[in-house]
Amino acid sequence: MDRQPRLEGNRIILRPMTGADRDALYQIAHDPLLWEQHPFSDRWKPDVFSAFFEAGLAAGGALVAVERGSSRVIGSSQFRPNALDPQAIEIGWSYLARSLWGSGINAEMKQLMLAHALSSVPRVLFCVGEANWRSRKAMEKIGGRLTDMVEEVERAGQLIRHVVFEITRESFANGPLNRTG
Repeated sequence: MDRQPRLEGNRIILRPMTGADRDALYQIAHDPLLWEQHPFSDRWKPDVFSAFFEAGLAAGGALVAVERGSSRVIGSSQFRPNALDPQAIEIGWSYLARSLWGSGINAEMKQLMLAHALSSVPRVLFCVGEANWRSRKAMEKIGGRLTDMVEEVERAGQLIRHVVFEITRESFANGPLNRTG
């Protein structure tokens, strides 16, 4: 699967992230409220964001969301392999300018990414911080099904649990992101 495609929607374009995107993305990510429910709630700090940004570049699946018309950078997301299911791809590490929350941009971003991924893999996984209720609700809204899988990540001596949602080809084809009318 091409993890760095250019995907075009009605309101956004997703394109491969480059080093030149750092400042524009940090302008979004430096908002502490963006990360308040996230397990890594300090990503707004310059050094923490820098490590997050570099890891995204190194992983090779990071995309930047650009607003059509204005060409303004508005967020980012990533495609990565996931050890829980080597035949699936994970979509995650997503963030969007807070001014666009509730605007439908996140759903459009996920629809574009899911359509691309599911043309190559049978299912997509989303690992969400166990207590990140905002993201869990967003997953349900786009048709994600909570699985019984759990991912645990160690960071600075602390174990962080993620619950795992999935969207399959079938559930995507029949789900809320593809309903018309």
